[in-house]
Amino acid sequence: MVTTANACPKLAQRHLAALYEVCSVLTSSLDYQLSIAKVLEVMHDKAMLQHAILALVDEQGKLLEVEKVHAPGREAQFKSTRYRSEEGIIGTVFSRKQPIVLSRVENDMRFSDKLDLYSLDLPFIAVPLSKDQQVIGVLAAQPEVADPELLANFTQFMDMTASLVTRSVLLAKDVAVQTDNLQQERDRLRRKVRSNYGLDSIVGHSKAMRRVFEQIRLVSKWDSTVLVRGESGTGKELIANAIHYNSPRAAGPFVKLNCAALPDNLLESELFGHEKGAFTGAVKQRKGRFELADGGTLFLDEIGEISAAFQAKLLRVLQEGEFERVGSAQTQVVDVRIIAATNVNLEESVTEGDFREDLYYRLNVMPVYPPALRDRIEDLPELAQFLLEKIAKQQKRELTLSDSALRLMMSYHWPGNVRQLENLLERASVMSESGRIDQDLIMLDHMEPITISRPSAKVAKANLEDPELDERERVIAALEQAGWVQAKAARLLNMTPRQIAYRIQVMNIQMRQL
Repeated sequence: MVTTANACPKLAQRHLAALYEVCSVLTSSLDYQLSIAKVLEVMHDKAMLQHAILALVDEQGKLLEVEKVHAPGREAQFKSTRYRSEEGIIGTVFSRKQPIVLSRVENDMRFSDKLDLYSLDLPFIAVPLSKDQQVIGVLAAQPEVADPELLANFTQFMDMTASLVTRSVLLAKDVAVQTDNLQQERDRLRRKVRSNYGLDSIVGHSKAMRRVFEQIRLVSKWDSTVLVRGESGTGKELIANAIHYNSPRAAGPFVKLNCAALPDNLLESELFGHEKGAFTGAVKQRKGRFELADGGTLFLDEIGEISAAFQAKLLRVLQEGEFERVGSAQTQVVDVRIIAATNVNLEESVTEGDFREDLYYRLNVMPVYPPALRDRIEDLPELAQFLLEKIAKQQKRELTLSDSALRLMMSYHWPGNVRQLENLLERASVMSESGRIDQDLIMLDHMEPITISRPSAKVAKANLEDPELDERERVIAALEQAGWVQAKAARLLNMTPRQIAYRIQVMNIQMRQL
């Protein structure tokens, strides 16, 4: 037993050291459940306060629920213990918002030992956890010594500890509320994204589109590589989104990259990442698209435009699921589903030696063929209405389309597909002051369809160096002479495959499928 003569200085020193440790515990983690358990342990081991408990007010603010008890091996049995206002010492401290100090437990009839932990011949101290006159809980413990002269020291330590614990609990609750709000916002955004990119967001009820919907439903269930094949403007990226957000990977990232937009050196850095100093301008380490898509889906658009050298590097990732960042020898392993897209005839590219056969088979596991708009013209009214509503929302006004305008559009060949339709409707809406789009605003005369199946003798036999040919005629002539293989036509024109693909798109040249 510690004597009174030398107890006060030594106890004050112990309490000071214990208080420092309490501060360290509470500032080391935002998980107050773990922190409080450690604080109660410090009170027992360092401050001579045994069987410390923390009780917090419930969500309704009417009951105190025991959160933590320092009783090694017995904590679980106290989890459901509650105190009503004015019930026992704990409930009384809660209701009166004042500490209660008992010099001897058995002398106070209010004491209710629900936990069956405390000695009747020792003191007991309970202090409120409060801020701005609002009590959020009670901290209580039993000093190990029965000396009345030491109660002031124990009470002071309890008050200071309660103040620190109050801050920690309030901070943890604030973090919990913010985390919950963020999770709710995340879930809301996920629902919105799934709504935007679900099957309902792809418009069309034609036979060709129903076949695409069925393919999406089937391939979404599995992790097989998907190759979306179709002309520009047919919605290949929209299909990739629908596959991802209807798959088991929907909660994971959806990362996309246009392979035709970058040269090989930048493409490698974009896909695989790089280390600091790997090349000029690499001022810090950067993760590539494969790492960013780990656990989700990577959409590689215009896959048919990558060079032969880069095809070998991509093949390794698809086969092994591993790669190295540029400038690093450390192998990175990822779990990524690949969805690729192209408007290139890969079979012809393989035959011509421009595309690796083994990569072709690795990509073409599950092909999906979105139809051109001219092959599902019965979907045009629904598509036009969908796009018009989208434009109307952007312009914040009502837009309508006349029957005569719709009939005119349905008689057109649509070499630019849905993208061309959207551009036409947006242009017409801009020109309409009233918001009504009539036949006179549907400007198709300068976009006459090109009948590639019966090209003119001028184009078929043209000299590519003939100065009288305009650029569009020269590109068509090169395509004819190359058998409509873009890579060969590009070589005839001294262009890259990306350059000729860009011209085909912007010039509305309808590619012939041989």
